[in-house]
Amino acid sequence: MLQPVSARNRARVFSPKWRRVFMRRLPLHIMLLPCVILVLIFSYGPMVGIIVAFQKYNPRLGMFASPLVGLKNFTDLLELPDTMQVLFNTVYIAFMKIIGGLIVPIFYALLLNEVRITPVKRTVQTIIYMPNFLSWIILSGILIDILSPSSGIVNQIIQAFGGTPVFFLGNEKVFPYVLVVTDVWKSFGFGTIIYLAAITSIDPTLYEAAIVDGAGRLRQTWHITLPGMVSIIVLMATLSLGNVLNAGFEQVLMLYGPIVYRTGDILDTFVYRLGLEDGRYGVASAVGLFKSAVSFLFISCSYLFAYRFANYRVF
Repeated sequence: MLQPVSARNRARVFSPKWRRVFMRRLPLHIMLLPCVILVLIFSYGPMVGIIVAFQKYNPRLGMFASPLVGLKNFTDLLELPDTMQVLFNTVYIAFMKIIGGLIVPIFYALLLNEVRITPVKRTVQTIIYMPNFLSWIILSGILIDILSPSSGIVNQIIQAFGGTPVFFLGNEKVFPYVLVVTDVWKSFGFGTIIYLAAITSIDPTLYEAAIVDGAGRLRQTWHITLPGMVSIIVLMATLSLGNVLNAGFEQVLMLYGPIVYRTGDILDTFVYRLGLEDGRYGVASAVGLFKSAVSFLFISCSYLFAYRFANYRVF
């Protein structure tokens, strides 16, 4: 006679084999528990503050006693003269960073792959990877000195060739490109390592067959190396879509000033100025909630594309 499903499941769960598996995996779950607690405290706990986006927030009353205003903060946000410009700046700068963050690491990975002297290859790889470990607090001070219009080495080189000094951090037309170039310079070393790992996974016999057929290094790169990297390139490109509204808060905050607000202000710095400098907490929370919702949509789409085109799955 067949047992009920619940009885079978109960017997399976409390079977000696299942208990052995559980006890074997228990230390792993215990190791994971502190991370779960930290995520709950610092990632999910602050989500209670979303209610501020629908309130006329008063710090003395707190978020649970401040009056609700519905969607008024969102309508006020749309009426601000700078909102659309800030949104455009964010998307424009983020897309340029995404494109640069894909092309430059691929280019350098292909160049490093052609270096046959191992010590040189490792030295160059270490040098280009080092800026990734430095915070924007440190790098901003270095860049301010390097790009100074009076004493910066970049402007000294420009003057040596007969040009006129450029105020890189004070010219609203140049500033977005300074953000893109410096961000790519800081992070491309990490991407280079990823693409070098993809190159090493390519079957060496393909190169041997290409040499027999008379293919040079350029043709080998074009017909073997790049096609072998396509899957990881597609994966990195699709996953980067989730950062389309993340144009780099720390970088922009450390480098920009009022003179370049028109082209350099992004959503994160806009929230910072509205909330902490102007005291408009409700509108600032509305901006943050809007950004989070759009970012969630882009991240969901990026994982869908990664699964469709690169067979990448999170779960």
